[in-house]
Amino acid sequence: MTAPLRRRALAEAVGSAALVAVVVGSGIQATQLSRDVGVQLLANSLATVFGLGVLIALFGPVSGAHFNPVVTLLAWFTGRRAGEGLTARDVAAYVPAQIAGATAGAVLADAMFGEPLVRWSTHDRSAVHLLLGEVVATAGLVFLIFGLARVGRAHTAPVAVASYIGAAYWFTSSTSFANPAVTIGRAFTDTFAGIAPGSVAPFITAQALGAVLGLALAAGVFGRRPAPAQSDAVAVHDEREVAAPALP
Repeated sequence: MTAPLRRRALAEAVGSAALVAVVVGSGIQATQLSRDVGVQLLANSLATVFGLGVLIALFGPVSGAHFNPVVTLLAWFTGRRAGEGLTARDVAAYVPAQIAGATAGAVLADAMFGEPLVRWSTHDRSAVHLLLGEVVATAGLVFLIFGLARVGRAHTAPVAVASYIGAAYWFTSSTSFANPAVTIGRAFTDTFAGIAPGSVAPFITAQALGAVLGLALAAGVFGRRPAPAQSDAVAVHDEREVAAPALP
């Protein structure tokens, strides 16, 4: 990633906004077209899979397409000792951009469907089993992203990450938010994809725990990231180039 920081931060903001607009907008559309909750979730998850894959492919070469404070913080943490990867200044630009973008995306989705631009969600998600779902969802996402980087497969992130999020919509009780910025953004919409403000802090705490577990698991399974050989320079990507999303 060689783009100036201002461009990278803008990419993170726009990408995060687009991601949340896809999640919230498809949720609203789904509830308008069907009364079946299963069909609503299917529509919401499919739109998210396709949208997320496109966004990672598009913004990955600019900013890494994190769209997720967890991924940004872990990318900084894993690279700091080696003097590579994101700097503290990058993190200070990325994270606020992701949160602002996610919030703007929720407002945009509400506007497109004639909903109140800002209305706090009343969808309580504070049950313990939902928090466990977020731990699992985030751990899996982090394990996937940093695992791909360690085996030289980060270029598959658009497909792999989007596919994982689509699956996690269904196999986790929380429908896999796995992203603090997306979680905050979704509190601003009282629609299908919303989350009550009182559930935001517990969700983010669960995501942080999942992130630590996912990174530890990646290190345990794949070991430390080896330095790429000269012949592998084109194929191997490190954590700086890993795209990670968040999802709903």
